[in-house]
Amino acid sequence: MVNNNRNNVIQLNQSIKDREVEIELLQRTFTEIGSELDLDKVFQIVAERARSLVQAETILIPLLDENCETYTYRGGSGENADEIIGESLPLEFGVCGWVWKHKRPWWQGVLDELNENERNLWEEQAGTMILVPLQGRQHFLGGIAGINKIGGNEFSRRDLNLLQMFASIVSIAIENAMSVSMMEKTRLINDDYRLRLELLNKQLLDSSKELEYLSLYDTVTGLANRSLFHDRLSRDISHASISKKPVGLLLIDLNRFKEVNEALGHKNADLLLKKIAQRFEKNIRMDETLARLGGDEFAIILPSSDKEQSLRRTKEIKCLLDDAFTIANMQIAVSASFGIAVFPSQGIDISSLLSHADAAMHHAKNNAAGICLYDPEHDQITQRSQIMLADIRRAIAEHQFELHYQPKISIKDNTLVGAEALGRWSTREHGTVSPDNFIHVLQHNGLLSEYTYWAIETALHQARIWNKIRSFRVAINLAPQTLMDPDFPENLDRIVGDVENGNHLTFEITENLFLSEYDSLKDVLEHIGSLGIQLSIDDYGTGYSSLSRLIKLPINELKIDKLFVKHICHSKDDEVVVRSTIDLAHNLGLTVVAEGVEDANTMALLKKYECDIAQGFLISKPLAATAFHAFLNDHESRRD
Repeated sequence: MVNNNRNNVIQLNQSIKDREVEIELLQRTFTEIGSELDLDKVFQIVAERARSLVQAETILIPLLDENCETYTYRGGSGENADEIIGESLPLEFGVCGWVWKHKRPWWQGVLDELNENERNLWEEQAGTMILVPLQGRQHFLGGIAGINKIGGNEFSRRDLNLLQMFASIVSIAIENAMSVSMMEKTRLINDDYRLRLELLNKQLLDSSKELEYLSLYDTVTGLANRSLFHDRLSRDISHASISKKPVGLLLIDLNRFKEVNEALGHKNADLLLKKIAQRFEKNIRMDETLARLGGDEFAIILPSSDKEQSLRRTKEIKCLLDDAFTIANMQIAVSASFGIAVFPSQGIDISSLLSHADAAMHHAKNNAAGICLYDPEHDQITQRSQIMLADIRRAIAEHQFELHYQPKISIKDNTLVGAEALGRWSTREHGTVSPDNFIHVLQHNGLLSEYTYWAIETALHQARIWNKIRSFRVAINLAPQTLMDPDFPENLDRIVGDVENGNHLTFEITENLFLSEYDSLKDVLEHIGSLGIQLSIDDYGTGYSSLSRLIKLPINELKIDKLFVKHICHSKDDEVVVRSTIDLAHNLGLTVVAEGVEDANTMALLKKYECDIAQGFLISKPLAATAFHAFLNDHESRRD
């Protein structure tokens, strides 16, 4: 009995001491944070004192964000607290969401008040945890959360009461510190406002000057842009009307610049445009105006110049492009087409003068004339081009195009190993239209991708039929603009679908494409390969790339351009190019195709060099699907 009384006295004394320690801790905390206005220090003090008070391994302070939809851990102390501080979570997430929803503290004792389903849920999510709300004077602030009791015990009701009392003391101090922090931010904003206004006014002035410059000058070349060009042309026409003098207008369009752009990349292509502009500008006379109208098109106004003078001046300007330009350590040859119209005999206002100069320029481009003075006949040619475009749109809609197939054979054993699909178009109005012509129209009017998807679908259909007779692949040419189209992978998946279909196809792509958009191109080519489609480099040797660059990408085949193949029996240089290309490609694990094989001597030489595949008129011209089917059957019967 005496021992029990002694134990009770000891426990009572310990309880009193603990109470005194707790009261002292609360008083010290209140004193420290009552005078502390640094919000982060307040959070740190509160977290450390709360951890001591309830003997928690970790204390965290989640506060409600201004959007009232998320909360952020603003302070903490103990295990892993540094990793959690700063993290934000949705308001409805976890125990914090439960506390703010029910406006009451959480501890293990709450589980006894829940139904079985809720209890099972919160037992799994809550663990050993206590969380009491921080209530400000006017609104809910957040909470103080204790995680895991030191020693492995659970938090008791006494811990809950202590932490609630602690929260009621510190919540006002936290709210005050938050208010002071907000006031300090507001003060800094107000102090900074005048300086920001001054800076803004300066920026507006600078922007106004920049906008004025941008509205009149081209950002790439620094030349007059279309707006300033129109103003200068209007001025010169007005003066010429009074003085009864002519004005020449010269339009310049760079040839095949789109291919250069794709080969070099946009940055280097812009640098090339800038160098071309600088070369022109150095030779422009004081009374002339040089402008970039956009893309690869330039214009020069030639005051007091009649037809003969304009032609003579144009020839001088054309000579400026004779020397190549050095871009990215490569020599780039540039040519252009020049169209001329003269006021007032070939246009009495800006609109007609520009239209006629443009018609002359297109005539020069289409006929490889280089320079062309406007002739009324050009309008009829332009009209025919518009008719051609309309007919091509209709041909796509009505499936008037056809694919012809040129066989590829193994040079080693004369077996049929593939075919190349080539577009053909014949109409009553235009007759048989050259592929170069209708592909050019498709490409320059945004229709090439639609045509290409039709070609892939058609070739795949035929390949499925022919693969029942003999297994081989059908190749389709893929233009760079189609390959780089963001929608290309999705459209390819829709058409091909799976590897079984992809194993029937090869895509032929130009080597120039490999000099630009390398990263995105790699992803697209890998996607093509994932569908079982093989990749072939078409017309190798005519572009700017090298095999050392090509091997970084998933390429299966190399096609040597016919310009080299057709002369290997008579040109030592071409023979060396073809032989060395075959050897190097084989060392890199690539199959080599020689296109343009037209005679037995060429075939024999290719066999000697161990070229893999031949394609050309010696084997067969491109055949319509029915004729190719007959060729296939005949080829198979001769093998049997």
